Amino acid sequence: MAAGPMPPRMPMISPRSAEPVRPAGDFIEATQDCGAFVQLSGVLKRVAVKLSKTCNDLRLISSGPTAGLGEINLPPVQAGSSIMPGKVNPVVPEVVNQVAFEVIGNDLTVTMAAEAGQLQLNAFEPVIAYSLLRSLAHLRAACDALATRCVPGITANREHLHDSVHRSAGLVTALAPHIGYAAGTALARRALTTGRTVRDLATEAGLLSADRLDTLLRPENLTGRTARPSTAATP
Repeated sequence: MAAGPMPPRMPMISPRSAEPVRPAGDFIEATQDCGAFVQLSGVLKRVAVKLSKTCNDLRLISSGPTAGLGEINLPPVQAGSSIMPGKVNPVVPEVVNQVAFEVIGNDLTVTMAAEAGQLQLNAFEPVIAYSLLRSLAHLRAACDALATRCVPGITANREHLHDSVHRSAGLVTALAPHIGYAAGTALARRALTTGRTVRDLATEAGLLSADRLDTLLRPENLTGRTARPSTAATP
C-alpha cells in the first residue's frame, strides 16, 4: 500500500527565536500534565525567597541611623523619606522584596493551574505562561537593579562596628578558656550592668595582662582570619 503524502512541516521555532527549542522527549508524559512548568516555577520561587531574605538582611543591618543597627550604609537613590527628611530609605532592596512576593504568588498560580488539568486537557496553560514570563522578566530586572544600583555602593560603618564589637559582652567567650567559666560569667554580668568593656573590666580585675587581652580580643583572632599587613612605612 502506497504511503500517503507527508503532512507539511511546521516552521522551526529555534531559528525564529534564536533559542535551542526542541520537542519533549516523551510526548505522552508532556501532555499528561504541566509538571515541567511547575518545576521551573518552583526554582524561580526558591531564587526569589533567597534573594528576598538577602534584601531583608540588607534592610535590617542598614537600619538607623540612630535607632537601628546601622552596620552598613546603602547608597541613596532618591531624595529621602517623605515623612523623615534626610533619611535614606532602602528602596532597591524593597523593590526586590516586592518582586519576590510577586514571584512567590505566581508560583501558587502556576501550581493551581497545573493541578486543575483533567486527563490530557490542560486548559490553564495561558495563565501558566503569563505567570512564568512575568516572573522571569521581573526577577531578572530586580537582580540587575540590586547588582547595579545597590550592592556596589554599600559601605561599612566601621567606627560603629568597631565600637559595637569592643562593647559586646560576648567577648567573654574568647576569654573563658583562659580565665574560667565562673570568672567569665561574672565579667559578662559586670559588663552588661555597667556598660563598660570586657577588656577594661578584665584588666582592672587583673585577670589577664593588657597585651594578652589585646591578642585574644583582636578581631582577626576572634574570626579566624589573618590580619592584614600594616601599610605604614617601616622606619
